[in-house]
Formats: sequence, structure tokens, C-alpha cells
Amino acid sequence: MTLLDDAGTLRDEMTRLRRDLHREPEIGLTLPRTRDRVLAALGGLPLEITTGRSTTSVTAVLRGTVHDGTKGAAPAVLLRADMDGLPVQEATGLPFASRVDGAMHACGHDLHTAMLVGAAHLLADRRHRLAGDVVLMFQPGEEGWDGAAHMVREGVLDASGRRVEAAYGLHVFSSLDPAGQFRTRPGPMLAASDGLFVEVHGAGGHGSAPHLAQDPVVAVAEMVTALQTLVTRQVDVFDPAVITVGRLEAGTRRNVIPDTASFDATVRTFSARTRELLVTAVPRLLEGIAHAHGVEVTVRFEAEYPVTVNDVDETAFAATTITELLGERRGEEMTHPLTGSEDFSRVLDEVPGSFIGLGATRRGADPATAPYNHSPRADFDDSVLPDGAALLAELATRRLETTPARSA
Repeated sequence: MTLLDDAGTLRDEMTRLRRDLHREPEIGLTLPRTRDRVLAALGGLPLEITTGRSTTSVTAVLRGTVHDGTKGAAPAVLLRADMDGLPVQEATGLPFASRVDGAMHACGHDLHTAMLVGAAHLLADRRHRLAGDVVLMFQPGEEGWDGAAHMVREGVLDASGRRVEAAYGLHVFSSLDPAGQFRTRPGPMLAASDGLFVEVHGAGGHGSAPHLAQDPVVAVAEMVTALQTLVTRQVDVFDPAVITVGRLEAGTRRNVIPDTASFDATVRTFSARTRELLVTAVPRLLEGIAHAHGVEVTVRFEAEYPVTVNDVDETAFAATTITELLGERRGEEMTHPLTGSEDFSRVLDEVPGSFIGLGATRRGADPATAPYNHSPRADFDDSVLPDGAALLAELATRRLETTPARSA
């Protein structure tokens, strides 16, 4: 049987695991039920398993048998899946919808986890072909908790005894592409993400006499629109940025001018140059507006995830593997990066690798209009699980064949 045939035999098992995870999503860095399900699903495989100290992560090392077995002598490749859900109230109406109030696997991490478990089974059955070791990275806390950074600090990249040669990850999408379509690109794949937190301090008063107060609301209103002008006038259109204000708060009643107003925004960039430009330009702009209105402002940037940058050679290798394993039409190069962000960027900052998108739009739905990831109605097609697992296994197998062993 071929690798794809074997992956097909795991379809039902992966689907059950994915749906079990979907019913009971967990959020953040502490995912005890998810961890235990992953450990149970890996049970019986010839893996060296460790769990995280600061999180409920799972790291599993599969030793190949082609080399002499000396720890650290064989090359190693890392495969990653994130495991956490989102604070979203599910509205899909699926029979396996979340049972946890206010939590949902709205970004497909349940599929990622099931695919990596499937890849572990496929690789374990092929240990005799592995010219090295495979590190399986089951990561909590991708959704804003920087779980990858925790795992990197705890040594996931060196778990086999030798720094991994390359790292690969998959991410499913509930729209944009039809089910089963893979996409990636060399260079920037996903944006850096930073937080912008702004508080304006004025002097409250009666809404009928604004001249006797110092109104922070009008200052904040001008700031929000001015940020959009800044992006179009100070940022290179070919090295873009996105600033979106997602929270704005002021006042208690319509006829009361408050003392303070505040807003929070997400800042997305694709290069260190533009990122640094905004770190300087945004406070300068907001402080100028505050001065013009006679109010005070505090501006705080909070660095989050860096740009997810795919290695050129590793991405070319991944693209070739996709087409040779699955067919010419199953892989395409993305024209532009996505403005979402990912803490897999922490891994790719340390080792070369590639992050690959996989369309999982529910069959029969239009990818152009289907609810996007993070929507309470995001619905992913389980049919992609075997192909995702097979690709992860094939990437690891082929990549290890290209790197020689060495003395420990």
C-alpha cells in the first residue's frame, strides 16, 4: 500500500479524534483534556514523549532505524500542530459542536492535531525508511499566548539531541480555497502582529458645554481615522501595514463628557523596517493630535508575533513534495502573504522551514463566501485529514534523506 492508501485507513480514527477535540475545546497554555487525548492517541507508538513544564505541551521523538541509533547523530525534522481553541461561541449547529460555553475550535487546530497524530502513526509504520529522527510538536497557546515561544525555550528544537534541520507546519482554512488545495510561498507568509494600546486623558464636563471641558472623545475619534491616513501616506505600498481598531471605550452617558477615552488596535506588518517605522510614527502622530486638542495621551506598543518567513529552499522542497505526492493541481504558490499571524514564526526564526496552507472549505460551500477562520460559523471539512497527515509524513521522510548523519 502507498502512503496515501495508509493515510486513508486512518481517516475514521483521525475524524473521531478531531471531533472529540472539537466538542471540548480548551483555551490558552493549559489544555489538560487535549493533552491527555493526544497522549492516548499516541499510545503504543515507539515514541520518546515529554510534556511541557510551563504549558501542557507534548513533544514526541520518533527515532529512525536507518542510522546507528546514537542519540544526536542522526538528522532531525520537526512537524508541528497547535492544539488550542478560541473564546468564540459556536454557532455551526454541527452534531459535534462545542459543549463548552464560550469556547470553539474556530481556527481548525483540532484538525491540525488529528493530522499530526495521523502522521505519527504513518511514520512509526515506516521507521525502517527514516534516515533520521522526527520531532512531533503538539503546541498549546497559539491564539495569542505565544505557546511556540514557550516550547522553543524548553528545547523542542533540540529534543532529539540535535538541532532540527527543518520544520514544517500546516494550517487549514474554512474558506478561501476548496477542500484539499495546498498553498504556500517563499519569504513572508504571514504578517507580524503587535498590539497598540492608547489612553487619552482629558477633563470631563457637561455635554452641553464642551468648551468648559477637555473632551477626550473627539481626540480619540480623530486618532482612529488619522491612523488610517498614516498607513496610506507614510508606509510603502509595496511593504504594507494594516492597523485595525478593535476596541474603543469612552463615557457612561450621552450627555456626559468623560475624563478618559481609550482604544486598542492590532498592527500587522511584513518587514522589520515597516514595523520599526510604525513604532516611531504612531506615537508621534497620536501625541501631536493630543497636543492639538489640549489633552494627554499614553501610547503602548506590545510586541506579539514576528513575521512568519518561509525559507526559499524548504518551500520549494515542500511544493515539489505536494505535487509529487498528490498531483500537479493540488499545490499552488500564493501571490501575496496573508495578514494573519502565527507563532510558528518563532520556530522559523530559529530553523529553516515552511508553513503551508490547506483549504478545508466544507464541500458544497463557496470558498469565496464561506465563513472564515475565527467565525462562530467556521466549518471545516474532515475529508482533508488523510492528505494532511500524508503530506506531513512525506515531508519528514524525504527531508531526512537529504541530510547525512554525523558523530554525536
